Amino acid sequence: MEMEKKAAAERQDYGLASVHRANLDVLKEIDRICRKYGISYMMDSGTLLGAVRHGGFIPWDDDADVAFTRDSYEAFAKVAHKELPEGMYFLEPEELGSRNTFYDFTPRIVYLNSQTHADSEEMRYYGGKLNHLWVDLFILDELPEKRLAAGWSKLRQVLIYGLAMGHRYRLDYGKYGAAGRLAVRILSAVGKRLPMQKILRLQRAAAIRGRKGRSRLMYYSNYQPDFLYVTVRKEWSCETVDLPFEDTVLMAPRNWDQVLKQIYGDYMTPPPEEKRVPTHTDGWITITG
Repeated sequence: MEMEKKAAAERQDYGLASVHRANLDVLKEIDRICRKYGISYMMDSGTLLGAVRHGGFIPWDDDADVAFTRDSYEAFAKVAHKELPEGMYFLEPEELGSRNTFYDFTPRIVYLNSQTHADSEEMRYYGGKLNHLWVDLFILDELPEKRLAAGWSKLRQVLIYGLAMGHRYRLDYGKYGAAGRLAVRILSAVGKRLPMQKILRLQRAAAIRGRKGRSRLMYYSNYQPDFLYVTVRKEWSCETVDLPFEDTVLMAPRNWDQVLKQIYGDYMTPPPEEKRVPTHTDGWITITG
Protein backbone atom coordinates (compact mmCIF):
# COMPACT_ATOMS: atom_id res chain seq x y z
CA MET A 1 0.00 0.00 0.00
CA GLU A 2 2.80 2.42 0.90
CA MET A 3 4.54 1.70 -2.40
CA GLU A 4 1.29 2.41 -4.27
CA LYS A 5 0.89 5.73 -2.44
CA LYS A 6 4.48 6.69 -3.24
CA ALA A 7 4.03 5.79 -6.92
CA ALA A 8 0.81 7.84 -7.09
CA ALA A 9 2.56 10.83 -5.49
CA GLU A 10 5.42 10.55 -7.98
CA ARG A 11 2.97 10.44 -10.89
CA GLN A 12 1.19 13.52 -9.56
CA ASP A 13 4.47 15.39 -9.11
CA TYR A 14 5.48 14.55 -12.67
CA GLY A 15 2.08 15.67 -13.95
CA LEU A 16 2.23 18.96 -12.07
CA ALA A 17 5.77 19.62 -13.28
CA SER A 18 4.47 19.29 -16.85
CA VAL A 19 1.53 21.55 -16.09
CA HIS A 20 3.83 24.16 -14.60
CA ARG A 21 6.12 24.09 -17.63
CA ALA A 22 3.18 24.55 -19.99
CA ASN A 23 1.67 27.35 -17.91
CA LEU A 24 5.05 29.07 -17.66
CA ASP A 25 5.37 28.99 -21.45
CA VAL A 26 2.00 30.75 -21.73
CA LEU A 27 2.86 33.30 -19.03
CA LYS A 28 6.11 34.12 -20.80
CA GLU A 29 4.25 34.72 -24.07
CA ILE A 30 1.75 37.02 -22.35
CA ASP A 31 4.67 38.89 -20.82
CA ARG A 32 6.51 39.11 -24.15
CA ILE A 33 3.49 40.49 -25.98
CA CYS A 34 2.67 43.00 -23.27
CA ARG A 35 6.22 44.35 -23.05
CA LYS A 36 6.41 44.59 -26.85
CA TYR A 37 3.30 46.79 -26.98
CA GLY A 38 3.73 48.64 -23.69
CA ILE A 39 0.72 46.93 -22.08
CA SER A 40 0.53 46.35 -18.33
CA TYR A 41 -0.78 43.09 -16.85
CA MET A 42 -0.53 41.60 -13.38
CA MET A 43 -0.07 38.14 -11.95
CA ASP A 44 -3.25 37.38 -10.05
CA SER A 45 -4.71 35.02 -7.46
CA GLY A 46 -2.66 31.85 -6.93
CA THR A 47 -0.04 32.90 -9.46
CA LEU A 48 0.64 36.13 -7.57
CA LEU A 49 0.58 34.25 -4.28
CA GLY A 50 3.03 31.71 -5.68
CA ALA A 51 5.39 34.46 -6.80
CA VAL A 52 5.43 36.03 -3.33
CA ARG A 53 5.38 32.91 -1.16
CA HIS A 54 7.24 30.39 -3.33
CA GLY A 55 9.13 32.38 -5.96
CA GLY A 56 7.08 30.64 -8.65
CA PHE A 57 4.18 28.25 -8.85
CA ILE A 58 2.50 27.05 -5.69
CA PRO A 59 3.79 23.45 -5.68
CA TRP A 60 0.32 21.88 -5.70
CA ASP A 61 -1.39 24.46 -7.95
CA ASP A 62 -2.38 23.45 -11.47
CA ASP A 63 -3.49 26.69 -13.13
CA ALA A 64 -2.29 30.25 -13.72
CA ASP A 65 -4.03 33.62 -13.63
CA VAL A 66 -3.28 37.14 -14.78
CA ALA A 67 -5.32 40.34 -14.61
CA PHE A 68 -5.62 43.47 -16.73
CA THR A 69 -7.34 46.77 -16.26
CA ARG A 70 -10.08 47.18 -18.88
CA ASP A 71 -8.01 49.46 -21.15
CA SER A 72 -5.00 47.15 -20.94
CA TYR A 73 -7.10 44.08 -21.70
CA GLU A 74 -8.63 45.70 -24.77
CA ALA A 75 -5.16 46.63 -26.02
CA PHE A 76 -3.97 43.06 -25.46
CA ALA A 77 -7.03 41.59 -27.21
CA LYS A 78 -6.24 43.58 -30.35
CA VAL A 79 -2.84 41.95 -30.81
CA ALA A 80 -3.08 38.56 -29.07
CA HIS A 81 -4.29 36.51 -32.04
CA LYS A 82 -1.52 37.65 -34.37
CA GLU A 83 1.23 37.53 -31.74
CA LEU A 84 0.65 34.18 -30.06
CA PRO A 85 2.86 31.37 -31.38
CA GLU A 86 1.62 28.13 -32.86
CA GLY A 87 0.23 25.92 -30.11
CA MET A 88 -1.41 28.77 -28.17
CA TYR A 89 -4.83 30.24 -28.76
CA PHE A 90 -6.69 33.30 -27.48
CA LEU A 91 -10.17 32.11 -26.49
CA GLU A 92 -12.75 34.80 -25.71
CA PRO A 93 -16.20 34.09 -24.22
CA GLU A 94 -17.75 35.49 -27.41
CA GLU A 95 -16.38 32.50 -29.32
CA LEU A 96 -18.26 30.04 -27.12
CA GLY A 97 -21.21 32.43 -27.22
CA SER A 98 -21.31 32.12 -31.01
CA ARG A 99 -22.20 28.45 -30.37
CA ASN A 100 -24.84 29.65 -27.87
CA THR A 101 -22.82 28.01 -25.07
CA PHE A 102 -21.41 29.41 -21.83
CA TYR A 103 -18.66 28.35 -19.45
CA ASP A 104 -17.81 31.66 -17.79
CA PHE A 105 -17.00 35.27 -18.70
CA THR A 106 -13.24 34.75 -18.53
CA PRO A 107 -11.01 35.04 -21.63
CA ARG A 108 -8.03 32.73 -21.59
CA ILE A 109 -4.87 31.77 -23.42
CA VAL A 110 -5.21 28.08 -24.25
CA TYR A 111 -2.23 25.71 -24.48
CA LEU A 112 -3.35 23.56 -27.40
CA ASN A 113 -0.75 20.80 -26.96
CA SER A 114 -2.57 19.46 -23.93
CA GLN A 115 -5.68 17.50 -23.05
CA THR A 116 -7.28 17.76 -19.62
CA HIS A 117 -10.34 15.54 -20.02
CA ALA A 118 -11.29 12.40 -21.86
CA ASP A 119 -13.40 13.07 -24.93
CA SER A 120 -17.04 13.36 -23.89
CA GLU A 121 -20.36 14.85 -24.88
CA GLU A 122 -19.66 17.78 -22.55
CA MET A 123 -16.31 18.54 -24.20
CA ARG A 124 -17.96 18.34 -27.64
CA TYR A 125 -20.71 20.70 -26.45
CA TYR A 126 -18.03 23.38 -26.03
CA GLY A 127 -16.46 22.56 -29.39
CA GLY A 128 -13.40 21.01 -27.74
CA LYS A 129 -12.23 24.49 -26.70
CA LEU A 130 -12.14 23.67 -22.99
CA ASN A 131 -10.24 20.41 -23.20
CA HIS A 132 -6.83 22.04 -22.67
CA LEU A 133 -4.70 23.80 -20.10
CA TRP A 134 -5.15 27.56 -20.07
CA VAL A 135 -4.19 30.78 -18.31
CA ASP A 136 -7.18 32.84 -17.16
CA LEU A 137 -7.33 36.56 -18.01
CA PHE A 138 -9.29 38.57 -15.45
CA ILE A 139 -10.46 42.14 -16.02
CA LEU A 140 -10.49 44.99 -13.49
CA ASP A 141 -13.25 47.54 -13.93
CA GLU A 142 -14.14 50.66 -12.00
CA LEU A 143 -16.44 50.17 -8.99
CA PRO A 144 -18.54 52.99 -7.46
CA GLU A 145 -17.30 54.15 -4.06
CA LYS A 146 -20.74 54.40 -2.51
CA ARG A 147 -21.61 51.13 -0.82
CA LEU A 148 -25.11 50.80 -2.24
CA ALA A 149 -23.98 51.52 -5.80
CA ALA A 150 -21.02 49.14 -5.45
CA GLY A 151 -23.28 46.40 -4.12
CA TRP A 152 -25.67 46.87 -7.02
CA SER A 153 -22.80 46.72 -9.53
CA LYS A 154 -21.69 43.36 -8.16
CA LEU A 155 -25.25 42.03 -7.81
CA ARG A 156 -25.90 42.95 -11.43
CA GLN A 157 -22.95 40.77 -12.45
CA VAL A 158 -24.26 37.89 -10.33
CA LEU A 159 -27.70 38.11 -11.95
CA ILE A 160 -26.23 38.22 -15.46
CA TYR A 161 -24.04 35.23 -14.62
CA GLY A 162 -27.18 33.40 -13.51
CA LEU A 163 -28.81 34.13 -16.87
CA ALA A 164 -25.75 32.88 -18.72
CA MET A 165 -25.82 29.59 -16.78
CA GLY A 166 -28.85 28.68 -18.85
CA HIS A 167 -26.34 27.96 -21.63
CA ARG A 168 -24.12 25.64 -19.59
CA TYR A 169 -23.86 21.99 -20.56
CA ARG A 170 -24.95 20.94 -17.08
CA LEU A 171 -25.80 22.67 -13.81
CA ASP A 172 -24.77 21.19 -10.46
CA TYR A 173 -27.53 22.25 -8.08
CA GLY A 174 -26.00 20.23 -5.25
CA LYS A 175 -23.49 22.97 -4.40
CA TYR A 176 -26.21 25.52 -3.59
CA GLY A 177 -28.46 25.98 -0.61
CA ALA A 178 -32.24 25.99 -1.04
CA ALA A 179 -32.41 29.70 -1.88
CA GLY A 180 -29.44 29.44 -4.24
CA ARG A 181 -30.94 26.49 -6.10
CA LEU A 182 -34.19 28.38 -6.60
CA ALA A 183 -32.38 31.50 -7.85
CA VAL A 184 -30.21 29.48 -10.27
CA ARG A 185 -33.23 27.57 -11.60
CA ILE A 186 -35.17 30.77 -12.27
CA LEU A 187 -32.31 32.80 -13.73
CA SER A 188 -30.98 29.97 -15.91
CA ALA A 189 -34.48 29.20 -17.20
CA VAL A 190 -34.92 32.84 -18.23
CA GLY A 191 -31.40 33.03 -19.65
CA LYS A 192 -31.87 29.93 -21.77
CA ARG A 193 -34.47 31.86 -23.76
CA LEU A 194 -31.98 34.66 -24.48
CA PRO A 195 -29.22 34.39 -27.10
CA MET A 196 -25.86 34.01 -25.39
CA GLN A 197 -24.41 36.85 -27.45
CA LYS A 198 -27.03 39.20 -25.97
CA ILE A 199 -26.10 38.11 -22.44
CA LEU A 200 -22.44 38.75 -23.23
CA ARG A 201 -23.32 42.28 -24.35
CA LEU A 202 -25.25 42.80 -21.10
CA GLN A 203 -22.26 41.64 -19.07
CA ARG A 204 -19.82 43.97 -20.81
CA ALA A 205 -22.24 46.92 -20.57
CA ALA A 206 -22.64 46.29 -16.84
CA ALA A 207 -18.86 46.02 -16.38
CA ILE A 208 -18.05 49.35 -18.03
CA ARG A 209 -21.12 51.20 -16.76
CA GLY A 210 -19.17 53.07 -14.08
CA ARG A 211 -16.21 53.86 -16.32
CA LYS A 212 -15.95 57.54 -15.42
CA GLY A 213 -12.45 57.64 -13.95
CA ARG A 214 -13.58 59.17 -10.67
CA SER A 215 -13.77 56.20 -8.34
CA ARG A 216 -10.70 54.97 -6.48
CA LEU A 217 -12.04 51.40 -6.38
CA MET A 218 -11.94 48.53 -8.84
CA TYR A 219 -13.30 44.98 -8.98
CA TYR A 220 -12.79 41.90 -11.11
CA SER A 221 -15.92 42.11 -13.23
CA ASN A 222 -15.45 38.70 -14.86
CA TYR A 223 -14.69 36.69 -11.72
CA GLN A 224 -17.16 33.95 -10.89
CA PRO A 225 -19.86 35.18 -8.44
CA ASP A 226 -18.27 33.60 -5.35
CA PHE A 227 -15.10 35.68 -5.91
CA LEU A 228 -16.80 39.02 -6.50
CA TYR A 229 -16.15 39.97 -2.88
CA VAL A 230 -12.67 41.18 -3.89
CA THR A 231 -12.36 44.97 -4.16
CA VAL A 232 -9.04 46.69 -4.81
CA ARG A 233 -7.94 50.29 -4.80
CA LYS A 234 -6.69 51.78 -8.06
CA GLU A 235 -3.36 52.75 -6.60
CA TRP A 236 -2.73 49.08 -5.71
CA SER A 237 -3.11 47.79 -9.25
CA CYS A 238 -2.79 50.55 -11.86
CA GLU A 239 0.99 50.51 -11.52
CA THR A 240 3.07 47.36 -11.78
CA VAL A 241 6.40 46.04 -10.55
CA ASP A 242 8.43 43.05 -11.68
CA LEU A 243 8.62 40.03 -9.37
CA PRO A 244 10.77 36.92 -9.81
CA PHE A 245 8.78 33.92 -11.00
CA GLU A 246 10.51 30.59 -11.64
CA ASP A 247 13.30 31.40 -14.14
CA THR A 248 11.95 34.78 -15.26
CA VAL A 249 10.28 37.94 -13.97
CA LEU A 250 6.61 38.78 -14.45
CA MET A 251 4.51 41.86 -13.75
CA ALA A 252 2.65 42.19 -10.46
CA PRO A 253 0.44 44.90 -8.92
CA ARG A 254 2.61 47.54 -7.24
CA ASN A 255 0.91 46.95 -3.90
CA TRP A 256 0.68 43.18 -4.17
CA ASP A 257 0.52 42.81 -0.38
CA GLN A 258 -2.85 44.57 -0.15
CA VAL A 259 -4.23 42.67 -3.14
CA LEU A 260 -3.27 39.32 -1.61
CA LYS A 261 -4.76 40.29 1.75
CA GLN A 262 -8.03 41.13 0.01
CA ILE A 263 -8.14 37.75 -1.70
CA TYR A 264 -6.66 35.45 0.95
CA GLY A 265 -6.31 37.25 4.25
CA ASP A 266 -3.26 35.65 5.94
CA TYR A 267 -1.72 34.64 2.63
CA MET A 268 1.72 33.60 3.93
CA THR A 269 0.31 30.67 5.92
CA PRO A 270 -0.08 27.62 3.63
CA PRO A 271 -3.29 25.57 3.89
CA PRO A 272 -3.37 22.25 5.79
CA GLU A 273 -1.60 19.43 3.98
CA GLU A 274 -4.85 17.67 3.08
CA LYS A 275 -5.89 20.75 1.07
CA ARG A 276 -2.65 21.00 -0.89
CA VAL A 277 -4.07 19.29 -3.96
CA PRO A 278 -4.68 20.28 -7.60
CA THR A 279 -8.15 21.69 -8.18
CA HIS A 280 -8.51 21.82 -11.98
CA THR A 281 -6.91 18.83 -13.71
CA ASP A 282 -8.06 16.02 -11.36
CA GLY A 283 -4.86 14.15 -12.15
CA TRP A 284 -5.92 13.53 -15.78
CA ILE A 285 -3.75 15.39 -18.24
CA THR A 286 -1.78 14.74 -21.39
CA ILE A 287 0.80 17.19 -22.76
CA THR A 288 2.13 16.57 -26.23
CA GLY A 289 4.41 19.54 -26.69
